[in-house]
Amino acid sequence: MIYYLITAVLVLLDQVSKWYMSNILPLCEPGRCVSIEILPVFKFTVLHNTGAAFSFLDDAGGWQRWFLMVVSGSVSVGIAIWMVQIRHTQKLMAFALAFILGGALGNLIDRVLQGYVVDFIVVYYHPHYFPAFNIADSAITIGAGIIILDMLLSYKSRAETSE
Repeated sequence: MIYYLITAVLVLLDQVSKWYMSNILPLCEPGRCVSIEILPVFKFTVLHNTGAAFSFLDDAGGWQRWFLMVVSGSVSVGIAIWMVQIRHTQKLMAFALAFILGGALGNLIDRVLQGYVVDFIVVYYHPHYFPAFNIADSAITIGAGIIILDMLLSYKSRAETSE
């Protein structure tokens, strides 16, 4: 199925980008943070996130690693099964699920192998910073957006056929 190929490509892009950024930039630590500024509002900075989205649970003491691995692994299995069962007419939904699965697996690999997720994309407008993220996080966000789009299109289609 083409959607599993999309998932695999996203996982590969995520892992290669994290490896590459971790090899060209040192870990950003208080008092010592090296960045590559791309635009005045966008830079690359390597950070390690032991928590969930937006560093939620980052300082929880270590138990969160195992909890987040179980949740991420369970969600990934559920999405993979859902993708097998999805109807061939639901191409947009399958595409969205492929992105979410690719992102979930990319971050799960980090958590299993390293105990943290490598984030390196920083968007900001001084003094306001959006939490750092990575390709996997971007894939999850894009997938969620596509699901919302699919829901809106499905709703519109149902509304038009019921008239």
